Amino acid sequence: MDVEEKVALYEKVLQLWEGLARDEGDRVALLANTCALLHHTFPFHWTGFYLVRGDWLVLGPFQGPLACSRIGFGKGVCGAAWAQAKTLVVPNVHLWSGHIACSPLSNSEIVVPVCLPGGNVVAVLDVDSTEFSAFDSCDVQHLETLCRRLGEIWWRLS
Repeated sequence: MDVEEKVALYEKVLQLWEGLARDEGDRVALLANTCALLHHTFPFHWTGFYLVRGDWLVLGPFQGPLACSRIGFGKGVCGAAWAQAKTLVVPNVHLWSGHIACSPLSNSEIVVPVCLPGGNVVAVLDVDSTEFSAFDSCDVQHLETLCRRLGEIWWRLS
């Protein structure tokens, strides 16, 4: 997929997502539909959220094969993104020291924190691909925009 096509798809996703978010009052429902929207728009292998619960990231809504149910603070790509409160892009997960292999088919990954306006991380969006180097600055930009908006409305969702 070329860059223009990818940008157009992300813009469509963000527009549809804004409509979902505006009318949805339940956090789980919004996270579930967010995963489905991303997963069925792009050729991702796994798309999901891990929710901060004490010292753990606990599996939330997702699309794709079975996943790890708990990830410790700072562990794997998801735990590192949580600990650093920043987006991490891993072109080859097999070269990431401490990578947690939930699926042997995953070859690259992007993890984007969902932060409240004050900066506290409440969840992470984890997206895996079977392709190496599948994620670029376009994915970072648009997924960060989505997660920033999600963080902005997180407090009102039950």
